[in-house]
Amino acid sequence: MEHILQALIEGTPSADIQPLVELVDALRPKRCDDIAAATNNFQALTFLLNKHAEYRKAFRHYLFELVSKRNAIHLFTDVGILPNASFGSELKRKLGFKLLPPAYNDNYLRDVLGQVFHQKTDHVWFNALPEDIWEDVANALALDAGDEPSSGMHFRGELLDAVQVLSYRISSIGLEPELVRNYPAIEEYESPFLMQNVEVRRYLDSQWQAIHDTSTTPEDTRQILVLLDQCHVVIDKARKHAQQNGVSVSFTYLLQRLKQSEQRLRTLLALLDLEDSRQRRQLSLALLRELLYADNHKYDLRNFISSNAELLANKVTEHASKTGEHYVTHSKADYLQMLRAAMGAGLIIGFMALIKIGFAKLKAPPLVEAFLFSMNYSLGFMLVHVLHFTIATKQPAMTAAHIAEQIRESNGGEATVESIADLAIKVFRTQFVAILGNVCIAMPTAYVIALCGSWLYGGHWITPEKAQHLLHELDPLRSLALFHAAIAGVCLFLAGLISGYHDNTAIYHQIPERIAQLPWLRRLFGAARAQRLGNYLGDNLGGLAGNFYFGIMLGSIGTLGFILGLPIDIRHITFSAANFAYALVALDHQIGFDTALTSMLGIVGIGSVNLLVSFGLALFVALKSRRARFNQKGAFVREMARRFMRTPGQFFMPPRNDDQAGQQQ
Repeated sequence: MEHILQALIEGTPSADIQPLVELVDALRPKRCDDIAAATNNFQALTFLLNKHAEYRKAFRHYLFELVSKRNAIHLFTDVGILPNASFGSELKRKLGFKLLPPAYNDNYLRDVLGQVFHQKTDHVWFNALPEDIWEDVANALALDAGDEPSSGMHFRGELLDAVQVLSYRISSIGLEPELVRNYPAIEEYESPFLMQNVEVRRYLDSQWQAIHDTSTTPEDTRQILVLLDQCHVVIDKARKHAQQNGVSVSFTYLLQRLKQSEQRLRTLLALLDLEDSRQRRQLSLALLRELLYADNHKYDLRNFISSNAELLANKVTEHASKTGEHYVTHSKADYLQMLRAAMGAGLIIGFMALIKIGFAKLKAPPLVEAFLFSMNYSLGFMLVHVLHFTIATKQPAMTAAHIAEQIRESNGGEATVESIADLAIKVFRTQFVAILGNVCIAMPTAYVIALCGSWLYGGHWITPEKAQHLLHELDPLRSLALFHAAIAGVCLFLAGLISGYHDNTAIYHQIPERIAQLPWLRRLFGAARAQRLGNYLGDNLGGLAGNFYFGIMLGSIGTLGFILGLPIDIRHITFSAANFAYALVALDHQIGFDTALTSMLGIVGIGSVNLLVSFGLALFVALKSRRARFNQKGAFVREMARRFMRTPGQFFMPPRNDDQAGQQQ
């Protein structure tokens, strides 16, 4: 460090950034999390500056020159704030710059920051340094000495220009049709987004006048802050309104950009108004830390996507949560209704399994076979939905979102162990009866169909080789049944997201109203029927779309694995149970006890993996989107174990007192 400071005295060009780059390289610890080493390095720098007055003077002059010779506006208005572009355009820009970073322009402080702190982990050690270290550095540099008035005046002018830019941007965003659409009340009153700009211009005029005429007193920022508070209220109301009426990625991006601009404007105004030098240094340090973090993450695709997709994910899982309420039984009547709905689905799946076996016998080309399988699954699942039946494995994606919502609502995100245990038991009980209804009807249905087919055709429709293959697919040890069940679980999770996305789309794009207003539909069926059709699609678009795409995934993954030469396929508990029945009849019931037991264990294992994978993924996304926390996992497990040991029956059958609880809810 000493030779770098000595070089500044000996005449290194004062505006060159290379000495600062070398100094930061010397201060940077070898490991980004070694804060002790970084602290020692800064203490050594402080020691040198305090010991040698010529170092202090040269370094202070160098810093002031470096700042005053460059444009700082973009540093304050661009770094850490989303640009005026669409989500897709910004995503492509970040991806392109991640592969091939843009050229630096030394005339801008924004680019200087990236060159000086060129390692993407610099924010870790820099932001972790204690504030007293920075105070010691500031005192050692004697930043308040006042011997660089022109540089200080230049920097203040840059701050004022940045305030003006941010104010205009906020006004522009406040007039965006997307914002007005989601919060129409903004048109009924005087827009705070426009009025803040009026006040900011008045404030800037007084500031420039005070700079040129020191006898005048500039205006304060109180009125601007009041208007910014009103802008913040509008942002929150627009966000809440979107929660009820659907969101889009573009609207989420717009709100994110507006919020970032409003917060940065507040920071710059506070910097301009603070008179206490210590408070001003603390706020400047906080801003520098924010800018450095943003610059280190400027090409971080994961952070960019997650920050903008959070509201959309919340909305998608919120629809799943509302649907999940219907998949939780509270009373004996609910329990029996769920059993009947699951039995209806099992009946349909028994026929779907037969149709799939029939399509496989055609030996069609791979893509044709994938299409046939997909249509069988998709149309069958959609029929199940239309008839208000239920498939057990579709429930976890919905019930997980419902549990996450309960966790968020309980005590501000910290749910009590007892309340979550109650809900978990109800969910488990509902899941159990749904699986029971699916399997206990799908298997007998397939068995009866197979027997009838044998009687009608005078022989078995399924060959012994095919039957053996069906049994092998159920073996949890000698086949990839459990791995394929996990793939099906991922498909179930994705189907839940797709369902929530289309429910959100139906609301956001006003699908029911638009369908009801179609002139040709009204002429063909009448206004009342068109309205009912629109309402039905508005309520069921997500369910129909989720089932359709789920069928496409189940029907095409096996073919995709064949084309790519990968051992990927799907296993679903209800179809596996039906396939066992078909194989049993095709082999004239001539299977060993060990084969039957292995098949039964395989069916149970497939169902367990289906549920655990889809439930785990759905719960993870739902908790993340809601920023919910549940830090009592150990206590929850103990509570569930205690309840199971005391009353195991409540995990499978509704207690009698649940009838009254169900009526209350």
